[in-house]
Amino acid sequence: MQAKTFYGFEEILAKEIQQLGGANVKIKNRLVEFEGDDGFLYKANYSLRTAIRIMKPIARFKAKNEQELYDICKAYEWEKHIKQTSTFKISATVNSPSFKHSHFTALRVKDAIADRFMEKTGKRPDVEKYNPDIVVNLHITHNTVTLSLDSSGEPLFKRGYRQATGEAPMNEVMAAGLLKIAGWDGKGNLLDPMCGSGTLLIEAAMMALNIPAQLHRKSFSFMNWPDFDVDLWNKIRQTRLDRVRDFHGKITGYDINQHIIDIAWDNIEAADLEEFIEVKQVNFFQTKKEESPLLVIFNPPYDERMEITSDAFYKKIGDTLKQNYPHTIAWFITSDRNAIHDVGLRPDKVIDLYNGQLETEFLKYEIYNAGDGKRS
Repeated sequence: MQAKTFYGFEEILAKEIQQLGGANVKIKNRLVEFEGDDGFLYKANYSLRTAIRIMKPIARFKAKNEQELYDICKAYEWEKHIKQTSTFKISATVNSPSFKHSHFTALRVKDAIADRFMEKTGKRPDVEKYNPDIVVNLHITHNTVTLSLDSSGEPLFKRGYRQATGEAPMNEVMAAGLLKIAGWDGKGNLLDPMCGSGTLLIEAAMMALNIPAQLHRKSFSFMNWPDFDVDLWNKIRQTRLDRVRDFHGKITGYDINQHIIDIAWDNIEAADLEEFIEVKQVNFFQTKKEESPLLVIFNPPYDERMEITSDAFYKKIGDTLKQNYPHTIAWFITSDRNAIHDVGLRPDKVIDLYNGQLETEFLKYEIYNAGDGKRS
């Protein structure tokens, strides 16, 4: 099987899979390969926090042109994976001089599946572009063809608790990955001083309580497979729920905008985490440390929302941390390459990541005594 993720999260995801019980785990570029049975596939979809989707390879072969691809795909026993009454679509990634047009190549595979069903049953399954029951992933590199089933359907960052967003909301998988890189283990206290719609807060609380990542999600694509075992699924889901634990720390979010705070609270309520998260309309630059030990982690907003220039904004971040947050570890992510200089402190760690297509840096600062932050 393969679990896809963001660049820079591969090792974190591999560790998650190993801890969950996956075998023969191998790190690739933006994905992790592993072995497991159908029950583990269900568990991986339900539990993994840094996976975007889980793929199950079903066939690998050589093909030198579209006709050979069509013939091999038509001979394949698709009825093992697709019900006659199901809708399906082909998602293609092609990197081959022999297959120059991914759209046309995907159409040939779609035709092969439809023609096989027509010959076997007298009826073709319907193609559905936007919300199919089954997604077949076609991957061609040179002349090597891999066919996989997308077991997730909707990407796994769609957790099911988000009710509304502010500007440029953080992806849930991105939030979980940042928390894991920052070392959040559900012990101590956490502050997001610019919390936006609350994604970091919610993911932090779910991690602290060991709540499955997809607790609020209603469906996965594997539920539409002919061999879906509903009893095994219910057993695995209950087993994961039985692992939920207590949390006695404090998770707090600040934002200067009351409307954004209201959005965050709506999402927190939808996630059933009101008991564990507090949000306040507060200007971070006017705050002092209230809890100890404390991990600070945040995604600074765009400068138009704050109505200040970015260099002054990042300087205020550095000054506030240095003067008001002694004995604190603080992390923030930014796409502003000047932020490291503008913040006025020397970062203890800089990690390059991609937030979608955006190149970003995840910066770590260890603040000691007030006023003694390391100058850059």
